[in-house]
Amino acid sequence: MRHPTAVLFAGEKPFPVLPAVDHYAGSEKLIRKALQLQKELGPIFDITCDCEDGAHAGAEREHAEMAARLVMSEDNLFNRVGARVHDVTHAHWRQDMEILVGIAGNRLPFITLPKPCSAGDVRVQIEALREIELKLNVDRRIPVHVLIETHGALREVWEIAALPGVESLDFGLMDFVSGHHGAIPGSAMKSPGQFDHPLVARAKCEISAAALANGVIPSHNVTTELKDLEYIGNDARRARREFGYLRMWSIHPNQILPIVEAMRPDFSEVQAASEILIAAQDTDWGPIQHEGKLHDRASYRYYWELLERAHVTGMALPGEAKSRFFG
Repeated sequence: MRHPTAVLFAGEKPFPVLPAVDHYAGSEKLIRKALQLQKELGPIFDITCDCEDGAHAGAEREHAEMAARLVMSEDNLFNRVGARVHDVTHAHWRQDMEILVGIAGNRLPFITLPKPCSAGDVRVQIEALREIELKLNVDRRIPVHVLIETHGALREVWEIAALPGVESLDFGLMDFVSGHHGAIPGSAMKSPGQFDHPLVARAKCEISAAALANGVIPSHNVTTELKDLEYIGNDARRARREFGYLRMWSIHPNQILPIVEAMRPDFSEVQAASEILIAAQDTDWGPIQHEGKLHDRASYRYYWELLERAHVTGMALPGEAKSRFFG
């Protein structure tokens, strides 16, 4: 029996499937704490070692080396520990890449690029990354996540999303609001303002639309709430349901599970997806009827991607679907 990935996406790039949370940690202590939590919960969230804001001035090399060692450590069970480097105007961004790729290039799931002001800025850093990979004999192309947090990056977001190697577009809310020189109030850095202010909502929509149209994951900004789990979950639900985001940043361990739960598909849809895909596989992916409705490869693609999202968020899948498709 043929697997859906072999049948439903022939001749085109499959849509990325990433954990629903990108958890940022800046210090060695916090990265190790996140690794321990990942060990307990499973690979339902990524960890990003922050070599930008996490590095003290003058200690950029040491910080990048520390991050690379942790990526290579035995505590990294799932190979879902990436890193954010400095922006293209900083003197150490290329050194960050050389250290990370040189030590951990074969295990880095992604590198995040902050604060580009244009598609050209992103292209410069991606081309440098490819050169470094070749020079250091890394036999893979490391995916790139791009932070959209400036006026220029938002203006060219469709071009950025289309660049080869880009896997995720991440909204940087705080820098975006700050870049408006007080024209957007500080209340738009938190809920409900972050969803209701027209300029911020426009940015969220444009990023999500550009990402999804180009086969890239849209990743939502952090929530500033650290303790109120319902508040955190509601921010994630609004990001998912109203703006189409499939992933969200976390800056505190308390935020991880509420975001994962909010990003999970509806269980009834997961059950239906399992039944439809099993029946489709049994007929070698020809058209079928399910509960009086016709299904073919167009709907199979929708249900397969839904089932993948359910799996990556740790949902319990029906036994036969799990053994057939994720065994």
